[in-house]
Formats: sequence, C-alpha cells, structure tokens
Amino acid sequence: MARWYAHSSVTPVEPAVEIARAAGEAVRPHTRLRRIVVGRLDRTAATGFLLTLALSITLLGGLALGVLAFLVHRVAFIQDSDNVVATWGYDHRSATSTTGLHAVTDLGSLDIVVVLALALAAFAVIRWRDRWSFLFLLTVLVGMEAITLGVKDLVGRLRPTLDPAAASLGPSFPSGHSSTSAAFYAAAALIIGRHLPRRARQIVVAAAVAVAVAVAASRVLLDLHWLSDVIGGLSLGWAWFALCSVVFGGRLLTPTAGVDVAAAEAAAPLRPIRRGVACAGPESRVRR
Repeated sequence: MARWYAHSSVTPVEPAVEIARAAGEAVRPHTRLRRIVVGRLDRTAATGFLLTLALSITLLGGLALGVLAFLVHRVAFIQDSDNVVATWGYDHRSATSTTGLHAVTDLGSLDIVVVLALALAAFAVIRWRDRWSFLFLLTVLVGMEAITLGVKDLVGRLRPTLDPAAASLGPSFPSGHSSTSAAFYAAAALIIGRHLPRRARQIVVAAAVAVAVAVAASRVLLDLHWLSDVIGGLSLGWAWFALCSVVFGGRLLTPTAGVDVAAAEAAAPLRPIRRGVACAGPESRVRR
C-alpha cells in the first residue's frame, strides 16, 4: 500500500504543505467560513487550530481506548481469545525461542528506546543541523509514557498468570512496550525518511512497523501481556505519533508549518491569477 501510494500520480511531493495550501484556498471565497477558519488556524490564539486538533484526536483516542477497556472487562469472547493465544504461546515455547523473544521485546524497553532516541537526536543535529528532532522525540516519548501509565492505572487489568514473573510488572492494559515501540520507531522513521529517496523511505517505514509488531507479538508469546493489550498498545502508540507528527508539520518537522501555510492562503486577498506569470520564477522573467 505504501509503494502504491508513493507511486501514485496524485501524491504531492510535500503532502503537509499541499494539503494546508488546498485547505486555505478552499475557504478563501467564503467570507464567513474564511473568518472562522483563519481564527482556528491562528497559532497565537489559545483556541487555535493545533489545540483544537489535539483535543479532537485525544478525545477520539480516549473513546477508542475506553471502548476496548470496556470490552476486555465485560465481553467474555475477548478474554477467551486472549486465553487461547496465551496458552498456545506458553505450550509451544522453548529455551531458544524464549531467548530470541526476550531479545526482540528489549527493542521496546524504555531504557533501550531512550538510548536510541538520544543517539538519533544527536546524529540529526550534527549531520543534518536538525534542531527540532530532539524536541519531537522528547514529546513523543514523554507523552507516550505518561498516557500509557495513566491508562494502565485507570483500567487496572491483571496480567496473564502462566508466567509468575508477569504478576510483578503492574497493570496489563495497554502494553507499554507495544505503545512505546509503535510511537518511537514511527517517529524515528519520520526523521530518517526525510533525508532518503522514496524507495528507501518505504523500507524504513516498513521496518518501523515490523519492529513494533514484532515487539507486540513477543509480549504475548512470552506470556507478559494479553493479545488485546498489545493491540491497544499499538493503537495508542501510532495514534500519539500521528498527533505529534501533525503538530510538527509531518516531514517538515517544524511546528505550525502547515498551519502557517493554510492561514496565509485563507487570509490572502482574492485576485485573478495569470498562469504564465504566476508560475514564472525570477530566472524565467529574466529570459523574457
């Protein structure tokens, strides 16, 4: 799907900028709607676009997590499915597979993720002079950890009991390793992919998704989480990454970049545009 999207003739080079520009142009002819949208896009207002979007996504994400938390406590089918998967993983484990699964699950450990995040931020600053990468990663990781712990305490689900070690790890839903790996590796793919050609960027994104899913699967197969826990963790991690990436302007990785473009387009006066002149740059005018 990523490859198909990337090769589509309608895919813009910079989606964040093009979508913001299209939104601004769409509301320009409508005076009343234009005033409303320009106000919502004002980054200096406390009720501007970023806060509105953040609250909307937070409420939708909270609703989705609430529904899933309700299902794991009230619907027997969810718990029965979790029991089947947990029992299968426990019955088919071996010393070799357990060692390998522990190596995979460590990729979602907060200690490992923090080290990788610091290394990536340092590399981005030194190699690409990217001053926003550190703040972006800090926002993703700190916010993800706070949200995950809050949801865990709120839901208070017990962990699987086949492995006695799981009981000492605290509440089960959602999986912290899954949410952390989903958010961090997606953020890392965004930062790295900004400097890669399209085909390499697809590979990096696929690798980020694969690592997150592998970490989630390892948590279930090690009998440390239920299947529904890791599904909730992945959903939460990717949702939080999506919110952070919107705030930071996607691949632009600059806060309010898309908002500035849309606000400028919406506030621009209506005027006829001559295609030849509008598209001509300084060099073309010199040639003429």
